[in-house]
Amino acid sequence: MSSEPWTIRRVLAWTTQHFEKRQVDAPRLTAEILLSHVLKLSRVRLYVDLDRPLSKDELGAYRGLIERRMAGEPTQYLTGMREFYNRPFKVDARVLIPRPETELLVEAALRALPRDAPGRALDVCTGSGCIAISLAAERPQATVIATDLSPDACALARENAEALGVADRVTVLQGDLFAPVPADARFQVVVSNPPYIASGDIPGLSAEVRREPKLALDGGPDGLVAVRRVVTGARQWLEPGGLLAMEIGEDQGPAVLELLRAAGYADARVEKDLERRERMAFGTQPVASGPQG
Repeated sequence: MSSEPWTIRRVLAWTTQHFEKRQVDAPRLTAEILLSHVLKLSRVRLYVDLDRPLSKDELGAYRGLIERRMAGEPTQYLTGMREFYNRPFKVDARVLIPRPETELLVEAALRALPRDAPGRALDVCTGSGCIAISLAAERPQATVIATDLSPDACALARENAEALGVADRVTVLQGDLFAPVPADARFQVVVSNPPYIASGDIPGLSAEVRREPKLALDGGPDGLVAVRRVVTGARQWLEPGGLLAMEIGEDQGPAVLELLRAAGYADARVEKDLERRERMAFGTQPVASGPQG
């Protein structure tokens, strides 16, 4: 065996090649993220210290993460963190891992909340709390209610709200969709990333995605069970002119557009993400017109 020390440079080269052979997504980036986590260094710092040798304990810890990643455990669960909207969110097997495209949903919801005045938002199926917390962090006068059916997800969302300094304005309630929301509450925006994958498609998902909570993935036989309930239920909670913003599956645009129109929303529309896939659906609560003279 080679007596050459296992430096950061050598470890990254070996791991990248190993991940490439096993068709792990983003092999170099994954190797860097896992090594940064073990060494408690930024990825930039890894390149400053490329010739630093790893200790036996560091090598052992890194090897353990590699083995778990090869077994299909998502990188974000291994490190316990995912950046979303420029903030670090704690994530683990209790919640869905936030995706970059969901940041577009946050941007749309932010446009419906006033910048310099009190605002009210409801986040249904909050998971890690990434949407609700991002809205509160970006709108300092906004208050947000977040709901989730999973008690474990609610606990983690509260942890994230506390860690990111918005726990005083983000209320996390456990329950089924709108059930735990106070009866007299009304919102300028209702936002949701509900489960929207058809039950029959789940076995065909990647090993990494199948490690995420089924409750947050399974949208029933056609993927639209929760989506239908959000579309119809949100009308009760939106102020006149308020916005419903949802993430949907890329092939669900026509069906969701039909649901929005049937539920009576104004300006029902579907928009594309950065990869030109129809992943967001919107509807506006109609503003009642006055009596005609």
